[in-house]
Amino acid sequence: MFVQLSIHHPKPDSTGPLIESMHSYGDALEGAPGLISVRTFHDAEAGVLVGLAMWSSRDAMEASVHLARKAVEDHPFDEWERQEIEGYRLLEV
Repeated sequence: MFVQLSIHHPKPDSTGPLIESMHSYGDALEGAPGLISVRTFHDAEAGVLVGLAMWSSRDAMEASVHLARKAVEDHPFDEWERQEIEGYRLLEV
């Protein structure tokens, strides 16, 4: 299994638009070969949003992730985020 994990740090007034954007990212992947699940989580106490995409393999992710990136390419993350997005690509061991 291969996992994409993204931690977002939204500005207080940007949580809603950022959640919508994360859902657009996930929606664009619907039906992609090898996609197991895409989820968005909110930790209000920590002030973060977490995106989790689970794939059967890294190759499956690389074959389809362009669809999701295209769906959000014009979204103003620099206006919505307090800091850089933390991104992790995790391989099950």
